[in-house]
Amino acid sequence: MGEDIDALKANTAIAQLMIYVNALSDHGGANRAEYEVLLQLLNPFAPHMTEELWQQLGHTEQLAYHAWPTYDEAKCVEQTIEIAVQVNGKVKARIQVPAAIENADAIARAKEEPAVAEAIAGKTIAKEIYVKGKLVNIAVKG
Repeated sequence: MGEDIDALKANTAIAQLMIYVNALSDHGGANRAEYEVLLQLLNPFAPHMTEELWQQLGHTEQLAYHAWPTYDEAKCVEQTIEIAVQVNGKVKARIQVPAAIENADAIARAKEEPAVAEAIAGKTIAKEIYVKGKLVNIAVKG
């Protein structure tokens, strides 16, 4: 969101705020720390309201002079991803795999999927392709 504000992209910054508020709502509301971060992020767009709410939380300094929230970029990386599994170009399944899965492991996991196992049963595998983070494609004959 900070990059959006720096680039004067108010619409996308506010859209990110809405995503944050929806995530808080989905998890039963915000705790104090999450609410304070929300006020900090909302401050450039609604300074009077957020300053008032900031004071009601017991803060004596102005919110406008408070440090911008930071985040750990390593925590923003997805640990698992969903990939499609195709047999002869037709999607048979979607599986959750670790983001850093290797080629052979992805293909092995795909073959374990019941719908895929049924589609390749009794057939000769001509080719196996893994497109990292996207899909596994198995070409069969017979």
